[in-house]
This record gives sequence, C-alpha cells and structure tokens, in this order.
Amino acid sequence: MSEQGLNTVSFAGKAASSSQFKSLYAEGMALVEETAAYLDGAGRAASKVLPRMASVLYAAESMRLTTRLMQMASWLLLQRAVNNGEMSRDQVLSEKGKVRLDGFNVDRTAPGWNDLPESFRDLVERSLRLQNRVALLDREIYRPGDATVVPDNENSVRAQQSLLRTAFTS
Repeated sequence: MSEQGLNTVSFAGKAASSSQFKSLYAEGMALVEETAAYLDGAGRAASKVLPRMASVLYAAESMRLTTRLMQMASWLLLQRAVNNGEMSRDQVLSEKGKVRLDGFNVDRTAPGWNDLPESFRDLVERSLRLQNRVALLDREIYRPGDATVVPDNENSVRAQQSLLRTAFTS
C-alpha cells in the first residue's frame, strides 16, 4: 500500500459518526413510529373501505413497508452500536449480513396504486427515499468500491398481484 493510501480519509466513516448520522437515525426511527401508528390507526380504517384490488395491494405494500423499515432500523441500530463502541466493526459486519437494504421497491403503476390512501403512499415514498440514503451510506462505509445503485422501481408488486390473482381465481 502506498503512503498516499495510508493517509486517505474516509468521509463515509466520518459521516456515519457525525451529526448527519444522528439526524438520519432520528428520521428513520421517527418514520418507524409514524408508520406503526398509521397502520394501527388511520391506515387500518382506510384499508377497510378500499376496492378489492387496492385492498390486496395495500396488504402487500404494508408488509413490504414494515419489512423495509425494520431492515433500515436494524442497520441504523447496528451503526449506532459501532459508533458508540458497543460493537466492533467485525461484529457489525457479521450481523449486517442479516440486514437487507435493497429489493423492497414498489411498482407505482400497479392496478390499485392510485386508490391507496395518499398518506399511505407518502409513507411508502418516504421510506424508499430513506432506504436509498441508508443503502448509499452502507455502500460507502462497508463496500466503498461497490457503485451499485438501488433501483427506484421494480416490478415485484405486479408479480405478487399475479400470484394473488392466481390463488383467488383457482
């Protein structure tokens, strides 16, 4: 390794322990709480009056939303633990392998998407933006040579709907 390489400063590592991380952490945890309150309250009531296709989509998307947020919260808690010296980087790397920060995207063109409550769609959109920020920070800290971009939109919802249609029409 050259002398230059030894003097390289990791901006991602600094950002992960800075006030920026604290802000990201607070935003992530607040979104988890807000989403849980919505799904247990206003979202539950709103989902009962949705058309059938939107109701199925709401059920699938609420599971994806919850999973996405729990994965991000796990990552944020792990990063906070390493920042606070509660876990070593090796311990975090071992646990981090269980955390998934990609593949929970949404198909905004799916039938019923526009019938979903606006507040629910807003939670989904905010969680996707947060997911992308966390995934970017993760790549910068733990895989600096990996330039993979999390896709903004996948067709996973349409695939799930097709499976559900097959199950209900058979």
